[in-house]
Amino acid sequence: MMNAPATVTFNPCLDCGACCASFRVSFYWAEADSLGLPAAMVQQLTPWHACLAGTNQPAPRCQALVGEVGQSVSCSLYAQRPSPCHEVQAGDAQCRKARHKHGLPALPMLALSEG
Repeated sequence: MMNAPATVTFNPCLDCGACCASFRVSFYWAEADSLGLPAAMVQQLTPWHACLAGTNQPAPRCQALVGEVGQSVSCSLYAQRPSPCHEVQAGDAQCRKARHKHGLPALPMLALSEG
């Protein structure tokens, strides 16, 4: 009996990271507590809003981003990432804008599974 071939999931985000180095990642402050984000990774913006450290800069780069944009990247907070990080999808308008900013070619709209 033959085994079915393993399914390989292509995730261009693992080679990109442009969105993590292009936008402020802001969210309702209580989300940080509910996700258990380390205090050093959260910057308070207003009494109601916070952002991930490093993203409220003229040249944003999330402090959780590990690696070189456009090469090989990962997120040190992936399991705890806040809602804005779930919203950008590979190939959507925000992705295209971030990739353009970093000199990377646009991606087609892809459906990535959450993990």
